[in-house]
Amino acid sequence: MSAAAKARAQVHFCVFLWGFTAILGKLITLAALPLVWWRMLLVSGTLLLLPRVWRALHALTPRLRAAYAGIGVLVSLHWLTFYGAIKLADASVAATCIAIAPLFLSILEPLLARRRFDARELLLALAVVPGVALVVDGVPAGMRLGVAVGILSAFLVAAFSALNKRLVEHADPLGVTALELGAGAAFLTLLAPLLPHAGPAYPLPDAHDTILLMVLAYACTLLPFALSLHALRNISAFGMQLITNLEPVYAVVLAIVLLHEQRVLAWRFYMGVAIILVAVFAHPLLTRRHPAEAQPELLATAEAKGLAD
Repeated sequence: MSAAAKARAQVHFCVFLWGFTAILGKLITLAALPLVWWRMLLVSGTLLLLPRVWRALHALTPRLRAAYAGIGVLVSLHWLTFYGAIKLADASVAATCIAIAPLFLSILEPLLARRRFDARELLLALAVVPGVALVVDGVPAGMRLGVAVGILSAFLVAAFSALNKRLVEHADPLGVTALELGAGAAFLTLLAPLLPHAGPAYPLPDAHDTILLMVLAYACTLLPFALSLHALRNISAFGMQLITNLEPVYAVVLAIVLLHEQRVLAWRFYMGVAIILVAVFAHPLLTRRHPAEAQPELLATAEAKGLAD
């Protein structure tokens, strides 16, 4: 199996795990802000117990620490808007909105990751939009604010994916995860007093929410976050994001199987899923490049690391 094929397989596994995040977001009774805060705090706190993470953080320059911390703020805002969309609409709508991210990423990645603009990626991203529209067609008026917040979440995930792509070779993935999520938790701590809420901003979860938060933090956050950073070494952030368009499919199927939801899925839903799947699997075929020309900046650093080892 080639490195690119292995990376795509890793991302598909990550997306399967991410499919549970929308389900857990629906089951956890906490509001979006404390839910995200506890998620980030649990993961970053666990990682900081590892000596490898401290060595990785010590090796970073102050400039890189600041850059990764800034990305962590974007991650926290993405999760905050994603779970906000779940609370305002539902899990399926929020997860499906993330599929719009390639449209943003096709513009952001060439600018932020310093690679040449590819018109084919923009065309593939535009092809996804009708699919998303078909999937979310028929959303009642009371859920439209949730759709808008979900689209904002898609823009944020595109931004931090492109920035991570630019910096992915400069640090250990677990160290990056600890720094980004720790910075995100710190940012939300500062943000809480500025947001309206009843009672304490970060209440202690009950036993039910604690168990679900542990699953969310470790099985659906720590593992796929680290794996996705590794995969970014051999796949573009745009290619990765197209695969993540499968997340709404997983989320809806898991909601039916695990929550026994009896949802009536009209033909428009299946047409939308078909369009998204075509774009997902067309991307590696239509944008195939010679390995020496794929991403020279990553090949150069990989060779240098190989020589150093």
